[in-house]
Amino acid sequence: MSSTSAGVPARQSTGPLPAAGRLIRSLAVASLVANIVIVVTGGAVRLTASGLGCPEWPLCTADSLVTTPQMGVHGIIEFGNRMLTFVLTAVAFATVFSVWRIRAQRRDLWWLSIGLLAGIPAQAVVGGITVLTGLNPWIVGLHFIISMVLIVAAVVLVNRAWLSSGDLAVRHAPLAGKTLRPLLGAMGVLSGITVLLGVMVTGSGPHAGDHGAARNGLNPDLITRVHVVPVYLLVFALAVALYLVFRRTADARVRKAVVLLAVVVLAQAVIGYTQHFLHLPIALVALHMLGACLLTAAAAQAVFTGYAKQVPGSAGDAAAPVSGAPAGR
Repeated sequence: MSSTSAGVPARQSTGPLPAAGRLIRSLAVASLVANIVIVVTGGAVRLTASGLGCPEWPLCTADSLVTTPQMGVHGIIEFGNRMLTFVLTAVAFATVFSVWRIRAQRRDLWWLSIGLLAGIPAQAVVGGITVLTGLNPWIVGLHFIISMVLIVAAVVLVNRAWLSSGDLAVRHAPLAGKTLRPLLGAMGVLSGITVLLGVMVTGSGPHAGDHGAARNGLNPDLITRVHVVPVYLLVFALAVALYLVFRRTADARVRKAVVLLAVVVLAQAVIGYTQHFLHLPIALVALHMLGACLLTAAAAQAVFTGYAKQVPGSAGDAAAPVSGAPAGR
């Protein structure tokens, strides 16, 4: 019986699992990028007060599928964002079709691609409810949170698509050891809470998507202070994780994932504090929304890398996972 570098027996299977081809890998990356881009463009709709540029759904107006000259620039911006949904849909369908041939052997890729495709009509319905409720801030927030879930799924899809045939032939012990794994899990949870509270901060602030749209009624200063609590905890957890991955033996892939998350968190914190003290300029708010997407993706990458049984890439200069996972013999 063969064994992995971590001393775990290779998975027994009836036949070798096929690695994803270049097309599947490219589409997986495109899906991740597209899901981030549509969040940023949706943010542009809100920040330019174009949320009701198309006041109807699924039509733009009661009589027109597309924007009309009477809708002005706000109609163009809102309708343009709606059109990007078709780009996202095309990428999702292409991903499903590309996986179709190997769906029986690579059910992981199949169900991830199906989930990303299914998320699009779900987002469209929530987006329609957002318009029909006059940009209710809680529905707007739900719209954003669903996008974060899709970004997490896209990160997992990218990782699973980049597994080689050698990676698929074995099941490794988790790359992160017993001390680091709970810390990575905590950082993932704290990142999610940070994003969720950030949505609530946004719902209490001035950028409602339309000059007449309601706010969620929360005190902006109070909810902002609540929002930074998980950020402080996340920074502390990251400091401990960085110590572990640099002062003890760690797989290079885990180290890179933790460093990436630390860089994103630091950048987000700087942008967040700056936008707060400058009274929420549109450009910085848009950049902070992009940062929320990157934070979600980086946190998902760190958790996946630390916990998954199969991780793409080579171990690099590491001899064993952090905190005493057994080295191969």
